[in-house]
Amino acid sequence: MKELQHLNKYFLKYKTQLLIGILITAISIIFKVFVPKLIGSIVDIVSYQLQHPEITISNFKTQLFKNIALIIGTSIVAGVLTFFMRQYIINVSRYIEFDLKNEIYQQYQKLSLNFYKKNRTGDLMNRISEDVGQVRMYAGPAIMYSINTITLFIVVLAFMFKQSPKLTFFTLIPLPILSVLIYLISKEIHKRSTIVQEYLSKLSTFTQEVFSGISVIKAYGIEPQTQDDFKTLALISKEKQLSLVRIQAFFFPMMLLLIGISNIIVIYIGGKQYIDGEISLGNIIEFIIYVNMLTWPVATVGWVTSIIQRAEASQKRINEFLKIEPEIKNKTLKPSKIIGNIEFKDVHFTYDDTNIKALQGVSFKVRSGETLAIIGKTGSGKSTILDLIGRLYDINHGELLIDNQAIDKLNLTNLRDAIGYVPQDAFLFSDTINNNIKFGKENATNEEVIAAAKNAQVHKNIIKFTNGYETTLGERGITLSGGQKQRVSIARAIIKDPKILLFDDCLSAVDTETEEKILNNLKKVSAGKTSIIVSHRISSAKNADQIIVLDNGKIVQEGTHNTLIDCDGYYKALYLKQLSENTSL
Repeated sequence: MKELQHLNKYFLKYKTQLLIGILITAISIIFKVFVPKLIGSIVDIVSYQLQHPEITISNFKTQLFKNIALIIGTSIVAGVLTFFMRQYIINVSRYIEFDLKNEIYQQYQKLSLNFYKKNRTGDLMNRISEDVGQVRMYAGPAIMYSINTITLFIVVLAFMFKQSPKLTFFTLIPLPILSVLIYLISKEIHKRSTIVQEYLSKLSTFTQEVFSGISVIKAYGIEPQTQDDFKTLALISKEKQLSLVRIQAFFFPMMLLLIGISNIIVIYIGGKQYIDGEISLGNIIEFIIYVNMLTWPVATVGWVTSIIQRAEASQKRINEFLKIEPEIKNKTLKPSKIIGNIEFKDVHFTYDDTNIKALQGVSFKVRSGETLAIIGKTGSGKSTILDLIGRLYDINHGELLIDNQAIDKLNLTNLRDAIGYVPQDAFLFSDTINNNIKFGKENATNEEVIAAAKNAQVHKNIIKFTNGYETTLGERGITLSGGQKQRVSIARAIIKDPKILLFDDCLSAVDTETEEKILNNLKKVSAGKTSIIVSHRISSAKNADQIIVLDNGKIVQEGTHNTLIDCDGYYKALYLKQLSENTSL
């Protein structure tokens, strides 16, 4: 249970509720245990009456009804207390589930992009849902039944020992055998539980990827192949589940067998003691009821052990992520005022997951209020520069300065609050268009949303939709075209009114006429802001204050549009090519 020690902080947090629950459990069990004693007393009363018929029937009835009333009363009290026991202990498990999910979610948000490149979404989802669900079963039902079982054993054994130490000793003979069997089976359950959880993650990952890429699957007509792949994975998962169930199935019959043996011992040894006059008939009935009272708690030992082993396997998977130290850390809590001056000094950066050298000795400077355009072939390192400015990654070598201060010395929250970022692959949430634009500014007015949409040249498209700005988008904005998604994403960045605007080839899906209108609007809204535009189009770069051309992670050309078209190189060649295709240049 080493991995489950992570939950100790939550048990301490809710210790008051747990202690009350434990106290109620103990009291309820004491009331339950009085019932067999009262039944035994009734048997003795009846037996005595049969042996002494001279005793008046009214006296017999009085004692009988008194015991029956006590049985009903103690049963009601025990039932009420059991209800409150569940309310306290099971509720705590729900609180712990809530806290643990929040802890995992917060950790997910802190982890860097590298983490998400190496782990699949389906697996991440499974750990915060299925695995946490298994842990909750440990924090609630497993603990409740464990406390119930332990308390019942202590109280029942005390009552049994008081009645007949010899009979109690013989009754407990099967328990050591039970302990050894539980230990051996628990080890196997833990191993198989881990495998089951891993395959559940694989199933979640597979289905998540299929649903996300359903348009590609349909376009290529590979539904039968996908179905076969899913069926194969599901069959393996089923076999792993059945393997676990088979080993779990040993518990209950084994418990019943051992309890049955205990009953036989009680009847045999107790019968001999009764014949010898050592105990009464009522005592034998008491012992049989006590032994059977232990049947369910003993049977739950197997179930509880299974829950704990599965929870241990799940918590181990959760801890794997919780123990990861975020690569990008906020190194200062002191607020940082961002103006927008950006400088790269001999910056080198290599992606550790692919070992691709994205930037090799890049140096440039952009002053606040200026616009920088970055041109280059695919894979030349353009998007990497924007990622480094947003501190999605830390540089390997060199200096990246924001307002003459090393970027990792700035308050990370303030830095990102000062940036409006439009990614190359525009991502929209499954929400209304209005809320997607407001993602950039939560408290924005409707007028601000419309103004941002107009500047992004998407307002006319939106008002044509049946529900206008309240149109709910499909997953990842699938309802919209590529160009519309890009323009909504631009509106989201504009409405934020940041100090730094980063545009990563965000006009690639719009026509040149719309591009020209958007660029003119951006020129107005970005006045006084630092803007960096990554593009493959000269039309997007030509009005920038400075332009750099990247190739293989190195700056091969830099200057203004006019100076670059006057000298041979990649920029001029691209300009002439696009000029022949589009006279607007």
